[in-house]
Amino acid sequence: MTLLDLRSEARAIGLRLPYSALTSLDHTARSAAIATWRGRMINEYTSARVFTALADQLARADLRSAAPRVHAMIAEEQRHGALCAAVVEALGADAVADVPHLAAVPEHLDASPLEAALRNIISVSCLSETVAVALIDAERRTAGPPALTALLTEILADEVQHARAGWRLLADLAPRLGPGLRDSLTDWLVIALAHLQEHELAHLPPRPAPSPAAEALGVCDGNAARALFFATVEQVIVPGLQAHGLDAAAAWRAAQRIGTLASTAARA
Repeated sequence: MTLLDLRSEARAIGLRLPYSALTSLDHTARSAAIATWRGRMINEYTSARVFTALADQLARADLRSAAPRVHAMIAEEQRHGALCAAVVEALGADAVADVPHLAAVPEHLDASPLEAALRNIISVSCLSETVAVALIDAERRTAGPPALTALLTEILADEVQHARAGWRLLADLAPRLGPGLRDSLTDWLVIALAHLQEHELAHLPPRPAPSPAAEALGVCDGNAARALFFATVEQVIVPGLQAHGLDAAAAWRAAQRIGTLASTAARA
């Protein structure tokens, strides 16, 4: 375990939530709100390491022109971690958390430098960041306090750019993707989509928010968020990847079969 302590960063932001919003929370709702924002604090801050690894991969693939934007993303993700930490502090808790050992960012040593970079570009921007845009926008729309709406708007604006950067780079590289590379990426995409589904559903329990007051402070309706996740994959991500020559529709069907088999095995 590693201790992540963002108290000083959070207190420098100095977020204040209305007294009425805080007193409308019962113990269960307050605990859920703190857990939600502490989890986001961890995810946002530690995701900076993903972009650090991606910058190195882009250099190895001779895609250095994309590196400056990726380096900017590192600072933006760290800023997001501090913003989420500020909400934790505003809810009356400490912006401190134990972070488990993180697995290394995949280097995809079985692939060429270009394919390795593309795999992580797709995984990070075209998959994870695109889903994040949809979920954060939904949370922004249900946020109650104006200060929280402004905070989510800032995070959302950055996440939109993170997703667009990956989609644009994929579009720029599409002419270089021969049939063999497209087939290889499609095969890998099955695992990437299966992992995306597993990860997102694990963080979106299929239950409603504890109360409207909790939802106004960022605790999502898990059922609605799951439906939004599937809609984003099927209506945005899959068509977007298909447009660049990857058989994402087939990969998504295969990924869902993997998910179904895993669920069945877990219940057995």
